[in-house]
Amino acid sequence: MIAVITGASAGIGAAAAERLARDGHEVVLVGRARARLDAVAERIAHASGRHPAVATADFTSFEEVTRLAADLLDRYERIDVLANNAGVMCTKKRMTADGHETMMQVNHLSPFLLTSLLLDRVKASEGRVVTTASGAARSGRLDPADLDRSRRRWMAWLQYCDTKQANTLITAALARRGVAATCFHPGVVRTAFAPGSLYMKLLMAVPGLAIPPEQAARPLVHLATTIDGTRHAGRYFAGGVPAPATRLMTDPGLAETLWEATAALTGLSTEKPSREES
Repeated sequence: MIAVITGASAGIGAAAAERLARDGHEVVLVGRARARLDAVAERIAHASGRHPAVATADFTSFEEVTRLAADLLDRYERIDVLANNAGVMCTKKRMTADGHETMMQVNHLSPFLLTSLLLDRVKASEGRVVTTASGAARSGRLDPADLDRSRRRWMAWLQYCDTKQANTLITAALARRGVAATCFHPGVVRTAFAPGSLYMKLLMAVPGLAIPPEQAARPLVHLATTIDGTRHAGRYFAGGVPAPATRLMTDPGLAETLWEATAALTGLSTEKPSREES
């Protein structure tokens, strides 16, 4: 099995890659910083006897994501698992060079672009798409015509919740397109994620609440390797099992509107969302 894992230079992605490599699978580590990826690759090689491949891409750049996809398609005749694990939480609103709010681009737009560009290869391999979502999706109130919240109140947590709602909606939309796509809530993880967030600092301070990356990576490995990853296509997992989702996390109409808007914003469609361009 060949598994491409984004956000693999630390945390959940690195832990999942190591577990998969230990189990005999071929993994491709994707991240922004080559030095950090190389360090993870060396650690995995020492632990598993299998040296993973690495590929770099900055998800704040559609050009780099497109280059990454072309590179992966050139190097691999099959892709059995695409793990969309890259993510960020920003406490201040910042725009990327592509003109989008950073969290929305890194957590949703760029993973959608990468998935779309690799989708034919994944489907031909009878592969799976596994996305690291979050329980924060329950609080999402995204507007496909205003993904950057340029016309609504912008608050870091609200925007992050919107991006995670987008993850669950796209998972459901992929399943309706015949893809074995699932997503999961990893829990509160003890990593360097969102170091500037007071909320995350408070969560980390609660004894016993935060779990190590190795534990948080178990659902990703489970969905990548077991029948649950195909039998429950379109579902959201929490605690290792399919979990109830809010209507806004799975609504078919909203998911399709989001799909069309995202395809336009990432250059996969010639149509432009009217409100986004106004």
